[in-house]
Amino acid sequence: MDSSCSSEVEFECLPLFRVFKDGVVERLRGTETVPPSDVPQNGVVSKDVVISPETGLSARLFLPMTATPDRKLPILIYIHGGGFVIESPFSPLYHPHVVSLASAANVIAVSVHYRRPPEHPIPIPHDDTWDAFQWVAAHSSGQGPEPWLNHHAKFDRVFFAGDSAGANIAHNMAMRAGTTQPPNVKICGIVLVHPYFGNNGPDRLWNYLCPSGVHNSLFNPAVDTKLSILGCGKVLIFVAGKDGLKDRGFCYYEAVKKSGWGGAVEMVESEGEEHVFHLFNPDCDKARALIQKFASFMNQD
Repeated sequence: MDSSCSSEVEFECLPLFRVFKDGVVERLRGTETVPPSDVPQNGVVSKDVVISPETGLSARLFLPMTATPDRKLPILIYIHGGGFVIESPFSPLYHPHVVSLASAANVIAVSVHYRRPPEHPIPIPHDDTWDAFQWVAAHSSGQGPEPWLNHHAKFDRVFFAGDSAGANIAHNMAMRAGTTQPPNVKICGIVLVHPYFGNNGPDRLWNYLCPSGVHNSLFNPAVDTKLSILGCGKVLIFVAGKDGLKDRGFCYYEAVKKSGWGGAVEMVESEGEEHVFHLFNPDCDKARALIQKFASFMNQD
């Protein structure tokens, strides 16, 4: 971005981004990309697909080499974090992370490249992710446009997962599925890693990105009176001991337990760790433990 003509700042959220009064958005991090690979990485190949040419909605797909037409694999729909504003499935943080998840859990992963605020205000990222899910579900007959899904996907074992802002979206996808779920598709569970949820206080970032405001169930599901309709059978929540959002994860966990929802909810804390530590230090013991727990959750009935 050339900011030479955009000196007046309208809004900034450092160190993520700033918006100038002329509408120019400057993303300060999370803009780097890496290509997909048809050479296996940790036993997984990847490719990019366009879901909607009209909106630009796309995804990166990840396929373990263990897949065969006779052995179909569960589906993981992964939603990246970054405050809704930065990062993508193509970034040097998220590409290897989803490779690790696909390899450890032996699942086909669909990492969604949703349109991002502030150019595309909330709930557009949520709507895009739902559209990506609908696109995945359209392959359940074996007649969709993507051969990897037609030939290798197990549509009765679908999971949503995400970290931070992506975890917010993953929860809201399960809520939508509670009232509207495509036929021949079953959402088994959701995994929320260090979720970015609200509380009863103001949230400057959310208020800027979501014109409808902070006090709604998209951001603060703990006050959602319809929480019991979660459209999945189980929920796994990860929190980190030094994460400023940890208490919001706890609050969500308690709210789900008390909601009357009939599924199983579990929470795991990584003591002494910061927000999304596993992305920045993926080889540490606690990051490896997170990946293994994540994989175990998807492979258990």
